[in-house]
Amino acid sequence: MGKTASTINLSEKDRTYLETQVRSRTIQAQTVCRARILLLRAEGISINEIADKVGINRCSVMLCLNKYKEGGVENALFDAPGRGRNAEITDDEKAWIINIACQKPVDLGYSAEVWTRSLLTKHINKFAEEAGYIRLATISQSKVRTILNEHDIKPNRITYYCENRDPDFDEKMHNVLLVYKQLSFQFDKDGNLLPFEDDSEVVHVISYDEKPGIQAIATTSEDLLPDKDHSTISRDYEYKRLGTISLLAGIDLQTGEAIPLVRDTHNSKDYIDFLKILDNKYPKGDKIRLVLDNLKVHTSDETRKYLATVPGRFEFVFTPKHGSWLNLVEGFFSKLTRQSLKGIRVKTKEELVERIYKYFDEVNESPVVYHWKYKLDKIDPSEEIIVDTLPVKKSS
Repeated sequence: MGKTASTINLSEKDRTYLETQVRSRTIQAQTVCRARILLLRAEGISINEIADKVGINRCSVMLCLNKYKEGGVENALFDAPGRGRNAEITDDEKAWIINIACQKPVDLGYSAEVWTRSLLTKHINKFAEEAGYIRLATISQSKVRTILNEHDIKPNRITYYCENRDPDFDEKMHNVLLVYKQLSFQFDKDGNLLPFEDDSEVVHVISYDEKPGIQAIATTSEDLLPDKDHSTISRDYEYKRLGTISLLAGIDLQTGEAIPLVRDTHNSKDYIDFLKILDNKYPKGDKIRLVLDNLKVHTSDETRKYLATVPGRFEFVFTPKHGSWLNLVEGFFSKLTRQSLKGIRVKTKEELVERIYKYFDEVNESPVVYHWKYKLDKIDPSEEIIVDTLPVKKSS
């Protein structure tokens, strides 16, 4: 048998008052609708039937009934002054929401591993009445977010409590940020680079990294360009792989110039060739300081032998493991991917190389100087930067 609809008990005085409201021609239609809801519920009519009769959704019906249970007829018919409705949520209701948010949706029968705000709100709306929290059946996604923020609960995120973290992470991060802090004093308030003083040591700061494994991909049929019948480029799903290339790149943090080197391989020789490009680019006697990760090719014996031939020319500031986000060139690579490499198709691998170099030419027509702001206010610029010159290892 189906579940019998529960009723509300109205006194004769309340019933007469509600019937008067329903017959009135001078009050708001919203008030008439709410009065009808209470009268129909008092007759044992189900929520779904009431919703059909008055022409609103069941959540609005439930809200009206809940307001009646909380404060009587007047509370159900009229909104609190200055508010659209009485949206007060009790501590018990908040605790129920937090309890759900602290569970995995997969454990409650969903496919997702973590909650999205929309899925969490949908679950709360669906099961609120069954749990005895009728008000929550109409709670909005923004209100759920507010409650979660009040309790510092972020069920849509995952953080890892075990990681192969660099034991010197904080120290190395501080050293990288110190580079950025000292760099900030080389610009005026309008962002223009100040000239080096005549008696000061000139240091050119380069943010460097590699992007190996860029695939050269060819289409098997010509793309169809947008026209009156198609709003987007149409492309055959089949493609051919033509091989991969590696991009070695740095951005001058004082001028914004991007410096590329494209190679088929990714090894110490390629890295040394990039260092040679920098050596030829900047005036002799100036120092070249690279911010980069501690990849093996950056500290290999072959690299060290080359550096021994240009003593005092290069300095290295290494980012910590799992701290590649500290390197400003990563933002440039992200921009390169979005603007040039996304969906790129070429006929030959050589064409891919040419188009990458072309992108760098376009960028350098109007170079953008990259700046860092995160946590710089906690850095003392008078500290000394710890640099590595990578001397040749002594044989044991």
